[in-house]
Amino acid sequence: MYCYTCSDIVKEFKKHDKKPDKYIKHWSAIKPKTGVPYTIDIGYERFLGPEIFFNPEIYSADFSTPLPELIDRCVLSAPIDTRRALYKNIVLSGGSTMFKDFHKRLQSDIKKIVDERVAATNAHHRVEVRPIEVNVVAHPIQSYAVWFGVQ
Repeated sequence: MYCYTCSDIVKEFKKHDKKPDKYIKHWSAIKPKTGVPYTIDIGYERFLGPEIFFNPEIYSADFSTPLPELIDRCVLSAPIDTRRALYKNIVLSGGSTMFKDFHKRLQSDIKKIVDERVAATNAHHRVEVRPIEVNVVAHPIQSYAVWFGVQ
């Protein structure tokens, strides 16, 4: 409800440190069993939660491959003639993809990986590989898309 995906984690920390009152949200509820009201302050957690998809090493050293890199590896494992179409149609599905601006961050990170590979290929082989379009599709019902089969 309060979380969002940031484009640059360092800038986000600075922004929160500079004006904490502006960015800290307060959540109030009542404990179901006791009926006692309580309030929680949510600060850095707002952007650190979704950041685990892009920097998993902040959670555990056992997991170090970011989601954009996993998606890139998956596309590269597909037949070569289908890769451009796959990069153009990355569809999000599931509740964890519903964070604000998640699709924008995922698209920019995958685009960065792909552009670096194209530039390296162009430089190494002295050929002109045309740019690859990357498009991450965010759908209004993406939290239920797996059941609907959204394409």
